[in-house]
This record gives sequence, C-alpha cells and structure tokens, in this order.
Amino acid sequence: MKEKLPSTISKVLPPLVALLLIFGLWVWLCSSGTVPKFMLPPPQDVLNAFLGDFELMMHHATTTLAETFIGLFLGIAVGFLTAVVMDRFVIVKKMVYPVIIISQTIPTIAIAPLLVLWLGFEMLPKIVLIILIVFFPISVSMLEGFASADADTINLMRTMGANRLQIFRYVKIPAALGSFFSGLKIAVSYAVVGAVLAEWMGGNKGLGSYLAKVRKAYSYDKMFAVIILISALSLLLIWLTGFLQKRCMPWEKVNQNRRLS
Repeated sequence: MKEKLPSTISKVLPPLVALLLIFGLWVWLCSSGTVPKFMLPPPQDVLNAFLGDFELMMHHATTTLAETFIGLFLGIAVGFLTAVVMDRFVIVKKMVYPVIIISQTIPTIAIAPLLVLWLGFEMLPKIVLIILIVFFPISVSMLEGFASADADTINLMRTMGANRLQIFRYVKIPAALGSFFSGLKIAVSYAVVGAVLAEWMGGNKGLGSYLAKVRKAYSYDKMFAVIILISALSLLLIWLTGFLQKRCMPWEKVNQNRRLS
C-alpha cells in the first residue's frame, strides 16, 4: 500500500500541475485584459454557460455518444475482420494495405460534407464517418499485432497438431491485444471528434450541431463550455479503454511488477 500510494501520486501529480498552470494562465490572460473578453471568455463565464445550458448540452451529448458507440463498434468489427483477412492472405494484404494508407491522406473535413450530402442529415453519415476514422488504427494495429506473434510458438503448436483457428485464438489474438488497445485509444479519441465534425457539417442534433449554433450567435462562453465537455468525453472514453485493457490483459500488470521488483 505504501509503495502504491507514491506511484499513484507520481502519475496524477504531473498532469494535475500542468492543468493548474494552464488554468492559471487562462485566468491571468482574462483578468489582465491581455486578451479581449469576446475572444477568450473568463472561466466563470464558461462555468455559468455550462450550468445554464447543462440540460441542453446533455441532450445533445446523448446523440453524439450514441453515434460514437455505434460507429466504434462497427469500425472495430470491420477493422478486425480486414486485419484477419490481410493476415491470412498475403495477396489481399498487398492489394488492400496501400489503399488503406492512401485513404488516410484524404482530409476528414472534406469527407464529412460529402457524406451529409449523400446520406442525409440523420445519424447515418455521422456513423459512416466514425467507421472510416476508427477503421484505420484498428486494422493497422491488429495487423501489426498478428505479425508480432512468436513464430516458434506457432511452429510448436503446429507440430502438436493445432489447426489455424487454434493458433489464431491462443497465439495471435493474445499477441495482438496490446497493439489493439493502443489503436483503440487513438480510435476512441478520434471517434468523438469525428462525430462532432459530422454534426457540425450538417444536422440538428448532437454537440457539433450545438457548437455550430452558438458560434453563429457569437456565444463564445458556450463554445468554450461545449469544447471542454467534448474533451472530457474523449478523456473518459480513453480511460475506459485503459480500464478494459487492464481487465483483458492481467499479465501486463504481473510483468510490470516483476520489472519494478
């Protein structure tokens, strides 16, 4: 317990100090008049805006989170299946992998309005955009994870009569879990931003739609409030991903404790 407490403090203290420094700079810039109030609203104005529109923001956040989770689930499924097929068939990897890389050179902000134009203003274009965003980090990280599987272990299992499915389940999946969760942390942060961006481009619901409306009304205090909320939601999803990783990979903690000892 005594060893765990200093370790926890060493993890929490540096980011907490950084946040306090940023907040202090924000307060100083507003109080000193260095930056005009209409450009950078004071923290108390942002807090009042958040509390005043709390119910409305939560209503829009429900829509954004629904789009995010549906897009995440489908994006993970498509990315995982693509990685499995590319790992199994070399010719498919040679054909598909370059296309996946090229697809990431297209700016997301250019795709979003096209999806809204083609698919309408409901949830579908937002979900499709999230799938496109999530698909890349999941497929690439899983493919690299499969490739990192120990070749000697695979050969040993083959000599013991294991089939492809058994090798995939007991060797390749565990080897790819670390890479998968690394890609998932990137994916969940991008997914929320992708949903907000698609809502900004077209839609009547969601935090992106709310953000577009308050921007047109020059309510910068509300803009800052919803930006902080979006950041908080992204951080929460990243934390949940880390929590899930610890539950799915308990051996990592054991290995870490061995290195520390």
